[in-house]
Amino acid sequence: MADLSVVSRRDCEFIDITQKINELVPQNMKYGICHIFCSHTTAALTINENADPDVKHDLLKKLDCLIPKNESYYQHCEGNSAAHLKSSLFGVSLAVPIRNGKLWLGTWQSVYFCEFDGPRSRRVQVLFQNAEA
Repeated sequence: MADLSVVSRRDCEFIDITQKINELVPQNMKYGICHIFCSHTTAALTINENADPDVKHDLLKKLDCLIPKNESYYQHCEGNSAAHLKSSLFGVSLAVPIRNGKLWLGTWQSVYFCEFDGPRSRRVQVLFQNAEA
């Protein structure tokens, strides 16, 4: 198991953590599963396109339209209800196959840490399970 540090710089952003996770894959692992867990209630994880930065921009803009930061009906005293809602929609865990010693993702896919209440220093837990016989 590994503990990955992620530092966000904005209120809401998607941070590509694919390379950091690939660097953690045990050297002797050819096939397996990588379990990724975000232990925060105002952040999440997702897999999405890495080729065009406009995809991240569009996702964040649409999320802000669907779940505005300041709504009069939010009762949570910390003022970050929108971040909690976004985290619940995206989810806090992923399972990604390992093939040939790295994450087995599609050509245009990356693993993203989704910050919804930043900027902050965060932790992501990564666990590898070997699937070789």
